[in-house]
Amino acid sequence: MALKVVILAAGKGTRMRSKLPKVLQPLANKSLLQHVIDTAEGLDCQSIITVIGHGSELVEQRVKGHDLTFVMQEQQLGTGHAVQQATPLIDADDTILVLYGDVPLTSLDTLKDLLSLVSDNTPLSLLTINLDNPTGYGRIVRDQHNVVQAIVEQKDASDEQLTINEVNTGILAAKGKQLNNWLSRLESNNAQSEFYLTDIIEMCVHDGFTVATTQPNSEIEVLGVNDKVQLQTLERMHQNQQARLLMQQGVTIIDANRIDIRGSVQAAADVEIDVNVIFEGRVVLGENVIIGANCILKDVTVAANTVVHPFSHIEDCIIGADCIIGPYARLRPGTELGNNAKIGNFVETKKSIIGEGSKVNHLSYIGDTVMGQDVNIGAGTITCNYDGVNKHKTIIGDRVFVGSDSQLVAPVIIGDNATIGAGSTITKNAPETQLTLSRSKQLTIANWQKPTKK
Repeated sequence: MALKVVILAAGKGTRMRSKLPKVLQPLANKSLLQHVIDTAEGLDCQSIITVIGHGSELVEQRVKGHDLTFVMQEQQLGTGHAVQQATPLIDADDTILVLYGDVPLTSLDTLKDLLSLVSDNTPLSLLTINLDNPTGYGRIVRDQHNVVQAIVEQKDASDEQLTINEVNTGILAAKGKQLNNWLSRLESNNAQSEFYLTDIIEMCVHDGFTVATTQPNSEIEVLGVNDKVQLQTLERMHQNQQARLLMQQGVTIIDANRIDIRGSVQAAADVEIDVNVIFEGRVVLGENVIIGANCILKDVTVAANTVVHPFSHIEDCIIGADCIIGPYARLRPGTELGNNAKIGNFVETKKSIIGEGSKVNHLSYIGDTVMGQDVNIGAGTITCNYDGVNKHKTIIGDRVFVGSDSQLVAPVIIGDNATIGAGSTITKNAPETQLTLSRSKQLTIANWQKPTKK
């Protein structure tokens, strides 16, 4: 028996008023469809069959997955018609899970629960939810014994059926043999003249089977997106949900409405996160880390007790313990800070190792550099690592002092305990322990007349 996931992703999404297909609209910096694919891959399925239509070439280019198979729905004639496009890929002994490319946040646990209900004797399980306002949803019709009999769409429902609060989410799991049979029997004699996937519920009952049902823990798991307003609403719900999870783990978040997690955050106890912080990719924060307001961290590991002051931007870096960063610092990919290192305001680093206890405090650029321990870099210092064609490396030993407004022209080596005089341009290796400097002679011009405005 193999599990195959069918994702319906062919719709245009006219109400989005966007040239981008609906399933490619972004939620937490990832397309709606990519969220669904990533969840499906967590189920260890044999294949993910994605039914595409509008913008199919762009959809194929943008989404990624290990076992993706795309099938076309040339005409959008309903959900049943969409699943019919996948029937050549569905074998009798398969279990099929049907998901939707615009319903991005269904949890893995909910889907596992739904799949666990499917068996030879119960070939169909359905995800339902009770809503205070069920308008627009298909209603779950049960008999006097509370057994599911059918799903009736809003436009086809009677007044009595419209009072039902249990609704269909569209997400279901079924045995391949029965599903293929039911799909072949679908008709379009309804208000929309479409082939409804929901009609297979009544077929299942007619064939003598019981329809199993389960419900998600939260409504957010089954919310779809049809326009930009719904997209923004789901974004904030998702962000608040992630913020709550962090707070439950002991993280202090100053304002849960002003944090964005566009990836994953793993945080130890007593981390503090101020307002308007954006996390992208995979971020790991150690105990007692403090992230100031308006920072962006992407693919970063930060060890315990480090403070990142406001307006700092850190990407693809490894930060040691007890460091101080910012404000207004930019740490670019490949930066590694040893413990107790300090990167001050308006400092930029790139592809550099900054040793334990070393300080780059003000208005400096350090690129393609290996720096030892307890180094002090004066304000306005830059490593000149690019000659217009190639990048070159600067090596700075332990306990080096570099005076302000210096240029270290790579490739160059500064020996241990060396001192570089302020205002120097260093083009040759500087020996250990010695003072090295380069300055033009200072002149004073007597009787010089300051220009006056004409």
